[in-house]
Amino acid sequence: MNDIGPPAPADLAALASGIERTNELLTRVLAKVSTTPSTHGVFVDAGYVYAAAGRLVAQTEDRRAIELDAEGIIEAFIDKARTIFPDSRLLRVYWYDGARRRIHTQEQQHIAELPDVKVRLGNLNANNQQKGVDSLIRTDLESLARHRAISDAVLIGGDEDLVSAVEAAQGYGARVHLWGIEAAGGRNQAEPLLWEVDSQRTFDLDFCKPYVTRRAGVEGDGPALCETPVPAREDVRFVGARVAAQWLSERGRDWVATLLPGHPYLPGTVDQELLTAAEALLRHSLRGHADLRRVLRDGFWDHVQGQY
Repeated sequence: MNDIGPPAPADLAALASGIERTNELLTRVLAKVSTTPSTHGVFVDAGYVYAAAGRLVAQTEDRRAIELDAEGIIEAFIDKARTIFPDSRLLRVYWYDGARRRIHTQEQQHIAELPDVKVRLGNLNANNQQKGVDSLIRTDLESLARHRAISDAVLIGGDEDLVSAVEAAQGYGARVHLWGIEAAGGRNQAEPLLWEVDSQRTFDLDFCKPYVTRRAGVEGDGPALCETPVPAREDVRFVGARVAAQWLSERGRDWVATLLPGHPYLPGTVDQELLTAAEALLRHSLRGHADLRRVLRDGFWDHVQGQY
């Protein structure tokens, strides 16, 4: 058997040269990474801002009853993010709202013309409820995080359906920071959403007050949902059970039984139907009351489980 001798000096020199080139390349890459600024994006659920700020400042969640200085509050969000992320640059602000047939209103057109702002529209149904906004937020968050376009995401919203958007962005390494608007009583952001994010921040009355003005003499077609007193938890739970009983009668036990495997959660479309039906019975919007929405679901499930 032939013995393998020591490597020739030429081979050693080539190996050393290759290692040196590799080290130089790694040094340049690390230097570039260390000088590349972090990037953050701001993702705003406009429906949440209108409802929560309106409730806090003007005691109403009816968009027809308030004027929101969208340009001013967007600039305030940008300034706050600049303070919190001093070494990061802003990618842009995403403003998610609803519109009939996804056609921009005059106000939305004005917002879309603002620098560093992208307006994204879901649909608006016959009850003036946004449809498809949560899925737009998830799509943008996930895509930007996957392509490393953002390192931090500021999410301004409160709906539990946004949990999946947070998880998607975090799965690609982005940090998600939840900002909210102070609720006069209880919370207006879902607890599962609060649990999932990397940090939380709440804006108080002093922050919001300069940007919200109540319109004088605005009346809707009949009493506005938000103008009745906030319903008691017991009333909301009862309404949840009442809707469950109605659906059992109208849609049948087999249809309702298909919901049982998802307990304690409801499919998004069913959850929206429950919310709409309950608001009609209560004559009050629950959009800014995450705690009451949970009570509503609890009442629904209490009745359903009692029937099986």
